Amino acid sequence: MRRTVLVLLIMALVGCSEEAEQAGFAGLAESVAEGVGENRSLSSYLQPGPDTGLAFPDDLGPHPRHRIEWWYLTANLRTESGEPLGLQWTQFRQALVPREPGSKPAPETWPLEAAWMAHAAVSWQGKHVFAERLARGDVGTAGAEARPFAVWLDHWQLKAVEDDRWRLEVQAEHFGYDLTLTINDQPVAHGIKGFSAKSDSGQGSMYFSYVDIAISGTVRFQDQSLEVEGRGWFDREWSSQFLKTGQQGWDWFALHLDSGDKLMAFRLREDGNPFVSGSWIPASGQVQPLDSRQLALSVLDQRDGVPLRWQIEVPEQDVNLELSAPPGDYMNQGLYPYWESPVDVSGSHTGEGYMELTGYR
Repeated sequence: MRRTVLVLLIMALVGCSEEAEQAGFAGLAESVAEGVGENRSLSSYLQPGPDTGLAFPDDLGPHPRHRIEWWYLTANLRTESGEPLGLQWTQFRQALVPREPGSKPAPETWPLEAAWMAHAAVSWQGKHVFAERLARGDVGTAGAEARPFAVWLDHWQLKAVEDDRWRLEVQAEHFGYDLTLTINDQPVAHGIKGFSAKSDSGQGSMYFSYVDIAISGTVRFQDQSLEVEGRGWFDREWSSQFLKTGQQGWDWFALHLDSGDKLMAFRLREDGNPFVSGSWIPASGQVQPLDSRQLALSVLDQRDGVPLRWQIEVPEQDVNLELSAPPGDYMNQGLYPYWESPVDVSGSHTGEGYMELTGYR
């Protein structure tokens, strides 16, 4: 029953804004300001900025004074026979009422102060399977903690087993996985000290990533059990004011280059010029924030209205890449459909990575 109520609530909130529906779950943040009750106003929430800064490990945990946040893993893996296998896990928290950190209402009052959503997907041999789970917050079925690090929704959970080692467990109807994640490097702060702008007018989010994660374990794909290993990319992001009016969606890329360098790039589509940003993460040396003067993203080809071949250029680093999604349909068909697929990288550098596209179809 509580799941039905939550789904109806989320659908009602998103129904307030066509742009929110196009933008995906992040768009829900923009519609909450129009919700019911005086505590739902934007001014009640904290908004991060360039002076906010990051704190570890606390920022792995929840931010109840902000409206929206997520924990997000993509992985480029291979089976024992060497076949590529892509994997995604994401958990979102949408606050409906801001709350002081550490304060917890009594579960018996059934408060509805936050909505949680988790997504999981596996892509293998041209097939893509996806599952979605929903829960209300503050009653134990979903949540997050920083010390020790844990994020869970029912039996889907990501938990630290050591300081530099996490375990991710997901079991859905047609697939599942049990993986060990070994964190090999320090987190990368995007933008200005972790504040990643999302428009020229100042909206943005706090955003950091673990970009060098060794992954091994077992993936269940329909009736097959596959031993896998490879590398992953983990994003952590939170905000209270994400998309501005007129932005229809985003195109996001996280790339592991065979040179050892990494690249994160995204653009937010709007009338006129899109907002472009990213981070060049060299194998050694300082992370370089990128803006539209240093980073260019262009569509080379599309299918059924979804751009599946891209060119990404970082001229100062002599980077000119072509990205291609593998054959198949990688649209996550949840409450907010969006494309999530592995990509192959060619051009000036070779490599692999992941691509997320929202607001299409």
